[in-house]
Amino acid sequence: MAKANVKKGDEVVVISGAARGSRGKVLEVIAKKERVVVEGVRKMRKAVRKSQQHPDGGFVEREAPIHISNVMLASRWEERRNRRAAAK
Repeated sequence: MAKANVKKGDEVVVISGAARGSRGKVLEVIAKKERVVVEGVRKMRKAVRKSQQHPDGGFVEREAPIHISNVMLASRWEERRNRRAAAK
């Protein structure tokens, strides 16, 4: 398992996949599975049973994890974009 370049609280940009170009804050890093949960990226609807927290049950929107190789630190992304623009 390689060292993760991002940690909880970092601002990241999704560089590949369906959510490409999306920005968000890292909410959780799952090191064992090499995945991260990014705020506002890859929303999914999860069915929940009736409970005290959800008295009516139904569906809850949550962020699903994406692979860590599909995200890059926003600061690094900006630096790379500026370097490419300067080369032109």
